[in-house]
Amino acid sequence: MSGTKTLLIVYHSLTGGTAQMAEAARSGADGEPAVQARLLHAAQAGPEDVLAADGYLFATPENLAAVSGQLKDFFDRCYYPALERINGRPYASLVCAGSDGQNAARQIARIATGWRLKAVADPLIVCTHAQTPEAILAPKRIGVDDLERCRALGEALAAGLALGVF
Repeated sequence: MSGTKTLLIVYHSLTGGTAQMAEAARSGADGEPAVQARLLHAAQAGPEDVLAADGYLFATPENLAAVSGQLKDFFDRCYYPALERINGRPYASLVCAGSDGQNAARQIARIATGWRLKAVADPLIVCTHAQTPEAILAPKRIGVDDLERCRALGEALAAGLALGVF
């Protein structure tokens, strides 16, 4: 469709929590017919995907108080090819954390600042309270209320892109 905007959702997930959050956000964005939501695993997303998108949602687990290595690899591969070419585009972030999530959110914000992206929502952090090695590595099941918050964020990003408010 002519005039269609693209929302690129890039995620990494080891135990399934972040994948559920990213999928919920895509589900919310899919309700906006003027926006194509593209959900890509960080290993599959490249500079061409970043350049082709009108807005972004970056989703990561917090690993050792940082973004996941896979999401960091995505940023490493895409940062310079996209630098100065995506200025002013909107973004938001999702973090699946065991206890805090703030540092991973700060890392994404610093990278987005370098890209000169515009934050259009506060980071959405879901805390799983996983604190033991067994709990950290166990498959995650994100609660309905948290998934609804993710869905609403995807819906809001898509609506803002469609309306041209970002």
